[in-house]
Amino acid sequence: MRHAFRALVAAGLAAAAATAQAQPADKVSDGVVKFGLLLDMSSLYADITGQGSVTAARMAIEDYGAKVLGRPVEVIFADHQNKPDIAASLAREWFDTQTVDASLDVAASATALAAVEIAKGKNRIVVMSGPGAARLTNEACSPVSVHYAYDTYSLAHTTGGATVKQGGDTWYIVGADYSFGRTIAKDITDVVTAAGGKVLGTVFHPLGTTDYSSYILQAQTSGAKIIAFANAGGDMINSLKSAAEFGLTISGKQRVTGLLVFITDIHAVGLQTTQGLVLEDDFYWDFDDQTRAFSERFFKRMGKMPVMVHAANYSAVTNYLKAIEAVGTDDADTVMAYLRKTPIHDFYSRNGFLREDGLLIHDLYLMQVKSPAESKKPWDYYKLLKVIPGKDAFRPLSESACPLVKKG
Repeated sequence: MRHAFRALVAAGLAAAAATAQAQPADKVSDGVVKFGLLLDMSSLYADITGQGSVTAARMAIEDYGAKVLGRPVEVIFADHQNKPDIAASLAREWFDTQTVDASLDVAASATALAAVEIAKGKNRIVVMSGPGAARLTNEACSPVSVHYAYDTYSLAHTTGGATVKQGGDTWYIVGADYSFGRTIAKDITDVVTAAGGKVLGTVFHPLGTTDYSSYILQAQTSGAKIIAFANAGGDMINSLKSAAEFGLTISGKQRVTGLLVFITDIHAVGLQTTQGLVLEDDFYWDFDDQTRAFSERFFKRMGKMPVMVHAANYSAVTNYLKAIEAVGTDDADTVMAYLRKTPIHDFYSRNGFLREDGLLIHDLYLMQVKSPAESKKPWDYYKLLKVIPGKDAFRPLSESACPLVKKG
């Protein structure tokens, strides 16, 4: 009896082991894949992230069938109010108690830096479409963070480089006083100086200020050919409107430019004021049939065309789910390893791949805002000047300060 019992147990263990080996590796923690979107829902970045980012993520989940490996896919979101401490607190709560697998968007640079620090300690993924500070994948890079859209380096080298080539060799920078504004001000200073130009001065305004008159007067008095706004969202809109009130235009003796301009900014300010503006964009709704198909569906839900952040969120969710399906698990290290070795090419990310520093390299577009006469339909605001391959737009790895990058 004893020998028979031992044989039975051994047979049972062997059968269990064989069954386990035959099972696919479809480990999804807690039986659900959950995204958490950290957003500005009520302030100066709400129009370029906010509900539009939630809508884009939901569209991607719906298009994927709302399941991966037979498990449900969910999305939650919260307003971080552009405060790093709130972003960190939300990320910690989500990772500890809400079983969130990946935090998305994050909306601003200072809040992203805070969220990434939490994610590193919890070994959870952060995919950033809203923030711009290049340090996120440079000195502050991490094994679990992905910078999915533009960054300050690419903005400075595309928009700034094109403007210098057009004769804009003296600059005055008006920037937002936080991580993004200060980083892009430094990056554009480097670009202008390297090209033989000169930055005559830089001034920083509080985030979300309503009075730009003193800053614009300083820029105007400097005599600089280019007055550049190193801010975004509501700040960019108000800067452009205020500049127009002071008689500064895109094509005047002193020219105005924006270093991070979204199509919703153009819509808010109007073509009459912004015509001729040269800018960098990762995505344009009217680029081709694929972008139009997504954008028209988005417009039906939101009543406005998507910006590059919204398109990037759709792409990020889709490619994250593809990674989970391919590797059979939502384990952060395994998913990140797959993303780093797999091309990311869709209507948003053209010729994309994820570098070891966490930066998604993809094609960018140099655009120019149309005149009212050139615009033939609603939201017909841009004309393409140049497609810039990702390898030419983003910081080369040879210049990276990311500790994950192997030198030599």
